[in-house]
Amino acid sequence: MYQAVTKNIQVTVEPQFLPDESDVDAGRFFFAYGVEIANLSRSIVQVRTRYWHITDGLGRVQEINGDGVVGEEPILHPGESFRYTSGCPLDTPTGIMVGHYGVETLEGTRFNVDIPAFSLDAPFYERTLN
Repeated sequence: MYQAVTKNIQVTVEPQFLPDESDVDAGRFFFAYGVEIANLSRSIVQVRTRYWHITDGLGRVQEINGDGVVGEEPILHPGESFRYTSGCPLDTPTGIMVGHYGVETLEGTRFNVDIPAFSLDAPFYERTLN
């Protein structure tokens, strides 16, 4: 698991390789990632936007911007969390994702909440740490 906390908003990510959704021979690798956004603050916050920076094993980058998460803009009261699962196709058996959520308090204060960098690795791929 990967975790980051920004202004008392905690984001936890757990990625996994999905062999049944992948076609290794064709160079298509599919990964799922479960996310939990937990409000550890004293304010009510709403997730308004998302930004992803995805880098595959060859260094190719894809950026994704959008409203909310999985078609929702969840409102989190103090102590509440929101969980969802999404996926990412890659042309390589390894990659890295990182990003942020744009959140807003009821008072109208907007700020970005870090999504921790997390590794996408097919289990048969030999990882090299640099």
